[in-house]
Amino acid sequence: MNYLQDELTAEYNRQRISEELTQIRLEQFTLKSRAYKPSRFERTMFNFANWMIATGKQLRKRYEVPSVNCNPTPKGFAH
Repeated sequence: MNYLQDELTAEYNRQRISEELTQIRLEQFTLKSRAYKPSRFERTMFNFANWMIATGKQLRKRYEVPSVNCNPTPKGFAH
């Protein structure tokens, strides 16, 4: 039984895992500190959504104008 080699292998694995965790933390830190730059798809979808909102407001103005001489609706159905 060679316990020394088992201990050295375990220590090597612990050290490797520690280095990987350090690398992951550094990658997360760099991603958080990176300036936000939207992709082409994100920019297109943002502009499309703004266009839909503006068009919807214009359509709403055009078609939701209340008429002045509208007939009053009956209050019940049993007349």
